Amino acid sequence: MRFFSRLVFICNLCFLASIVLRLIELVKRKEGNLNPAIGMQALQGTLVILGYGAIFLNAIFFVWALIGLARGVFENIPRWLLWFNLLLFPIQIWYFFFANF
Repeated sequence: MRFFSRLVFICNLCFLASIVLRLIELVKRKEGNLNPAIGMQALQGTLVILGYGAIFLNAIFFVWALIGLARGVFENIPRWLLWFNLLLFPIQIWYFFFANF
């Protein structure tokens, strides 16, 4: 569970990076510049794929954490990691289902 929680943390960081990259590219396109925000397309694609997959991993993580909490077999996961993932989950839901970019 500790490895999975760290993987979800990394994917959530990629989610934040992909949002920033998207906003940068939207601003650049309004100015007429069609160049990508990062010159390395492989890096940008990896960030976007990990970032957009974070919502699924985050949902699995919280279901798994709730089951572990209900059973009383909750592993030593740092509280800040739980709170960070918990804070980003509603933001991810809003971004994917309600944001109109």
